[in-house]
Amino acid sequence: MADDQIGLAGMLTAAEDAAPMASLDVVARNLRDRFDAHRVSFLFVDLAGQQVVRIDERVLARAGRRAERIPLDGSVYDQVLRTQKSVRAPDRGREQRVLAPVTNRGDAIGVLELTLAQVTEDVLEEVLEAAHALAYIIVTDRRFTDLYHWGQRTTPVSLASEIQRQLLPGAPSCEAARFALASALVPAASVAGDTYDYSVDRDTLHLSITDAMGHDVDAALMATLLVNASRSARRSGADLKEQARRTHQSLLDHGDHTFATGQLVRISLTGAGARLVNAGHPWPLLLRDGTVNEVHLDIDLPFGISASTTYRVQNLDLRPGDRLVLYTDGMQEGRARTVDLPALIRDTAEEHPREVARRLTGAVAEACGGQLIDDATVMCLDWRGPRLEDRGTQVEVGG
Repeated sequence: MADDQIGLAGMLTAAEDAAPMASLDVVARNLRDRFDAHRVSFLFVDLAGQQVVRIDERVLARAGRRAERIPLDGSVYDQVLRTQKSVRAPDRGREQRVLAPVTNRGDAIGVLELTLAQVTEDVLEEVLEAAHALAYIIVTDRRFTDLYHWGQRTTPVSLASEIQRQLLPGAPSCEAARFALASALVPAASVAGDTYDYSVDRDTLHLSITDAMGHDVDAALMATLLVNASRSARRSGADLKEQARRTHQSLLDHGDHTFATGQLVRISLTGAGARLVNAGHPWPLLLRDGTVNEVHLDIDLPFGISASTTYRVQNLDLRPGDRLVLYTDGMQEGRARTVDLPALIRDTAEEHPREVARRLTGAVAEACGGQLIDDATVMCLDWRGPRLEDRGTQVEVGG
């Protein structure tokens, strides 16, 4: 076994043996010893996707020490996250910083940064492999410790927002051979009703986006009903129509005269088509061949409206090369109306969905001066479709 493989295996073994909150410390020591690094840092992308938060040995060693926060726009960290490539940057004297993306299955967690006296192409490759391994360590460990949640928070989180965040998938992004998906949610000060969800099974990509009416904890509790009723139906094998019915019924049974808009989507990964239920929600936007248009859908009643209703399952024309954007009305309410979503989607056509979601929600937050009157949520899907030889085969979600 090559020395670099031994070092990587040793890092993984040591991290696995350590307590979850000590894993970063163990990894930092391993990297410092392997590469004679003067400093090792992990920079986590914050919840809003606008900053990175530096976690290093000095922060880990001192409880209560404030972690450094660095705006992403225009930074070398932004470059690493957008390109998903390692970067060399000059440091003091002859030292150099080496930065590598820490990403798992399309979820850009952050950046690994080492300060080294000497950098070769072999070292760059080893650091990139170490960053990839670190992503798996973080994904495993964040189930057991609050350290990573703390590292991602740059603003206070209300109880309502805490509930809301726990409803979301464990990662805002997911990537496979046939699709790339990214989501972002910017909460308002007094509303916590937006949610998004996704799941990938053997031959289907499931998506949902919902917006529960109400404020603060009440909205978050309604969102809890929605998400869990939808997931329960999906996990029990219910079809799309039944999933919509159960989601609707959950609010009728427990919602206390509230309602929610939403869209439930199922996309066949074998190329058999896409279907959608639209419960009073804003029409999606579709980028195809350089042009952005609304996807005109039939509109059924929002979930929870006490009236006789049947949710229609509609066909969604989705072709390889399309970019589909689902969003909540908070993306276009109040001063957010000044944001030209179709123009931004066109302007970011060459970017990864992660960057699109960040740019769209960032533009809305900026237009509102950081004071949104409603949650703003977006899901961006790049549909690549199956290759002809892939049809009917099992799907693997890639790294």
